[in-house]
Amino acid sequence: MVSGLINENPVIYERKQRQQRSTQSLPADEYTVEPIDQQEIFDHIRDIKDPEHPYSLEELKVITEEAVEVDDQKSYVRVTFTPTVEHCSMATIIGLCLRVKLLRSLPPRYKVDIRVAPGSHATEAAVNKQLNDKERVAAALENPNLVDMVDECLAPSFD
Repeated sequence: MVSGLINENPVIYERKQRQQRSTQSLPADEYTVEPIDQQEIFDHIRDIKDPEHPYSLEELKVITEEAVEVDDQKSYVRVTFTPTVEHCSMATIIGLCLRVKLLRSLPPRYKVDIRVAPGSHATEAAVNKQLNDKERVAAALENPNLVDMVDECLAPSFD
């Protein structure tokens, strides 16, 4: 991953038990729109790997299910994440990973808003601005090194 770790000894938390999705709510036909809820969004992002450590964002408590907001009627999702340290240089990469994962996983009708938790990062406003500016995100995703880093964080782990 990255040499010269920002947070050499992060606190590792236990993973939350995965909840089984109810099969009773399956759509009547293939054209029925399925509602998307907080648990589904969390399940999409919980296994994203941290750019510096071999742990998931859930294990580092960078993301929690409670920090996911979904308004299915308005096709809106907001994920608020908390970096492990106030001066985390990987905050923008983490946010980019969250955005890319959700863009790849959700129908295109959804607006995705990625935020750093208030007071959790030294440059919170700048990070939030970068993560929610379409042109900046598009430019970042044209950088092959950044795309490789994002893809590495999104790659499935088999533990």
